[in-house]
This record gives sequence, C-alpha cells and structure tokens, in this order.
Amino acid sequence: MTDAVIADHSGRPIRVGLDVGGTKIDAVAVSSDDRIVARLRRATGWGEDAVVDSIVGAVLGLADELGVTTSDIASVGVGIPGLVDSDSGRVLHAVNLGVESLDLAVRASARIGVPFRVENDVKAAALGAAVLRGVEGSMAYLNLGTGVAAGIVVDGRIWRGSRGTAGEVGHLSVDPSGRLCGCGQHGCIETFCGGGALAKAWGRPGALPVRDILDAADAGDADALALRADLFHGAAAGVRVLVLSADVERVIIGGGLTALGDRLENGVRGALRAGAEASAFMRSLRLDERIELLPAGSPAAAFGAALVGASVPSKEIVSHG
Repeated sequence: MTDAVIADHSGRPIRVGLDVGGTKIDAVAVSSDDRIVARLRRATGWGEDAVVDSIVGAVLGLADELGVTTSDIASVGVGIPGLVDSDSGRVLHAVNLGVESLDLAVRASARIGVPFRVENDVKAAALGAAVLRGVEGSMAYLNLGTGVAAGIVVDGRIWRGSRGTAGEVGHLSVDPSGRLCGCGQHGCIETFCGGGALAKAWGRPGALPVRDILDAADAGDADALALRADLFHGAAAGVRVLVLSADVERVIIGGGLTALGDRLENGVRGALRAGAEASAFMRSLRLDERIELLPAGSPAAAFGAALVGASVPSKEIVSHG
C-alpha cells in the first residue's frame, strides 16, 4: 500500500483528472472541496507524441471552459492503461494507445508547467469510486469493459501488493478447458465476462454486441442464453475471488458494461446467490448484498485520477527536523 498526503499548492485551487482510454479522454476539474466543476471529453491520439498532445489539449480545454489559466491548476492526475510506474510517471506497453515506453509525467509537465502524476486507469477508478460512493474501510472495484480488471482500496489508499497486481482477477483461470484467452491461458474470468471475448464468441455484427446478446437471450436464442450465463457467471466469479482473497466489504462494478444497468446487476446477484446455494459458508458471506453498480457514465475514473494527481507518495516527502 502506498501512503500519500495531499500536496500543498497554495493559491492553486483546481485539480484536474484525466481518464485516458483507447478512443477518448474523460477529463474533469475538481475544486478544493472535491466538487467536479467542469467535465469534457476529447479524442485520444495514437502513438506517444499524440497521446501527450491529447492529454495537454484536454487540460488546456478544461482551463478554457472554466475561464482560468494553468497557473490556477494545482495538479493533474492521469489514469491510463498499461504498466505504470506511479513514482516516475512512466507508462509501458499501453498497446491500445500505441505506447511502448513514455515518460508521460515529465513530458506533459514540461509542456504546461503543472505537476503531473500517473496511475493505472483501473486503480485510479477504484480510488474515485471509493470516494464517490463514500466507502470507508475496504472495497474492490471490478471493471467490466472490453477486458476485465480490478483494483482494491483500503482506508482511502490504493492497495498495490508487492508488485502492483493486487486485485487483478481478469486473468485468473476458472476453467482450464474453457475458451482461449489473449493472455495464453484457457478459461480466464475475462473470457466469460469481458466485452471483447463475448463479442468474439457471439460472432455477429452489431454496435453493442453484449446488449445484443442479452436481447437475443430474452428472445430465447440458445447461443445468447449460453453467453448471458457466461457473463453473469464470470462477473460473479470475479466478485467471489475479490471477497475471498482480500475480504473487502464491498465490490463496486464499473466499466462499459454498466450501460446494461439492472440487467447486469440483477444477473450477477442471481449468479452469486445460485453459487452459494450448496454452501452455508458462502451464504454467510452474503455476496449478493455486497455489490453495487456505478451509474453508466460515472466520472469515477477521471475523479480518481484527480485525487491521485493531488497526492505525493510519502517516500517523496522530505522531513525537515
């Protein structure tokens, strides 16, 4: 776990948070009392230079919308996919952005003179969800999107584990004879409830394939019924693993599949109840009562990035005796 304190940038009241995705950046400006005072979306560029340009452009766009200058911005936090060294602000292997190795914090800060901090996007979202939902103690954030990932927050801090992978359940194999996963294993949780894996298994054209699957299942399509069961089974497995391994009090589900709303939430609750029927121990955990869905379009990831940007790891703080 990384301890953090809020950085002191006297007279600079605005904190900016950016959730950088493969196609768009969700950007928010956060006031000193934790209110989101502006929000915008911008397209994400492809390649290292374009990613930096996009991030800088989003920060400047927020400043224009608020009628402030960069001198009013205390910090910028960036949540971004890939392997992130949060101390140096370097991003590695963000393949969906065309980034192999990028000193993002250094390059972006040099452009506009504002301190940047960088965090993995799901970990930033976990922190944002914890604060927005008023979670005290421990919680896990389960991101169901094209892929599946998770983060854990304990007492308001991201819990990383020894190598930064705490809570990552997407590539935990729960069926060695199941579908091949992109990671090379078979039957990973992501192959059951990741949007990309479901769309591939569905194999039919459509703008929103997972929604199409649910619609077709409601109409009795046999293939869709099986895939819908996979979706609920996989998401329930993710919840089960997070609670059993880390004993978190709550699991908040976010990501693009939350657009499915009650159909997703009710399906996952049902799968959790069904999975506990044969076990008094599992029933005692009341897993179906410990989940909640973020509203579709929630700013949790960008808001969490803003919180990350406003923090400084304790090992970076020099104590003056």
